[in-house]
Amino acid sequence: MRTRTYRENYRELTELLPYRSSWNWYALLLAVLVSLPFMVPTYVMTYVTLILIAAVGAVGLNIVTGTAGLISLGHAGFLAIGAYTAGIAISTYGWPIPAAILAAGFVSAAASLLVGVPSLRLKGLYLAITTLAFSIIVVHLINQWEGLTGGSSGMPVGRPDFLGIPMRSPASMFYLTLVIAGLTVLGTLNLLRSRVGRAWAALRDYDTAASMMGINLVRYKLLAFAVSSFITGVAGSLMALNIRYLNTDSFELIVSIEAIAMIIVGGLGSVRGAILGATLITVLPDFSRYVLSLFGGALGSIASGNTAEIKGIIYALVIMLFLRFEPDGLAHQWNRTKRFWSDWPYSRK
Repeated sequence: MRTRTYRENYRELTELLPYRSSWNWYALLLAVLVSLPFMVPTYVMTYVTLILIAAVGAVGLNIVTGTAGLISLGHAGFLAIGAYTAGIAISTYGWPIPAAILAAGFVSAAASLLVGVPSLRLKGLYLAITTLAFSIIVVHLINQWEGLTGGSSGMPVGRPDFLGIPMRSPASMFYLTLVIAGLTVLGTLNLLRSRVGRAWAALRDYDTAASMMGINLVRYKLLAFAVSSFITGVAGSLMALNIRYLNTDSFELIVSIEAIAMIIVGGLGSVRGAILGATLITVLPDFSRYVLSLFGGALGSIASGNTAEIKGIIYALVIMLFLRFEPDGLAHQWNRTKRFWSDWPYSRK
């Protein structure tokens, strides 16, 4: 049974992982992911790539909404900015993949100021509507700017070599996504346990008290939007490289709802929860269609069409069920399960 429930100094309080055994488990997980292309069919590896991209985007949204407490429905807009920035940089100007990914992140972070500045005076529903309007405006501008973005017809995205390594196979895309997802998670975890992360948590819990404690609300609100948008823009660039053809249909309102569902289901403010939520929400629509198709008849015909409608219904049901029965999300269940097996056979039911 683990008994290390106390901390003797500040360094232990801010440790990335409190138990040495956790490093072994994460090393094992990393080894499994690295060897995944050699163990599973291509379509499974491609599906895991989609989950990793969704996890990067969910971690980005979790910073501004879960950690800083600023409700944002503009996730699809920042994804679109990142995707089209990377697509234009690669296909039009011939930039290498690392430069295009960084450009996608920085352009998205710069665009976040358009939403971050109103957040200085708006809260709750008003801020959510503002971010939603921003997302709609982004999609409209992309459709109108046909000379650069291809408009409603879309634009193809090439996949040049990465540091001399061909990026044409699903395995190469998987490894690129895995590296970026790992760096994103590691960087976010370190950021959240820093002074900036604690300031965001104080901002979320009670911004008036945070201001009285000397926390600069303007600085940290803008910083939350910038960091979140940077990560989301990187996720958008990975989307562009993965699907290789951009169209505004990929950045509709349902994408923002999907992202909100990920962090609610996973657990607000938790990086692990964002990853678990991204995994569940990514798998759930296809799993639901598969289950409906087993019944045949009317249910089977529903499963074969109306994809967007089915997604919307599924996300609404999942959000309502989790808010009612498990508001702390999958991260809380993960901690409960881990604590149960760590203390076994002395665990309480």
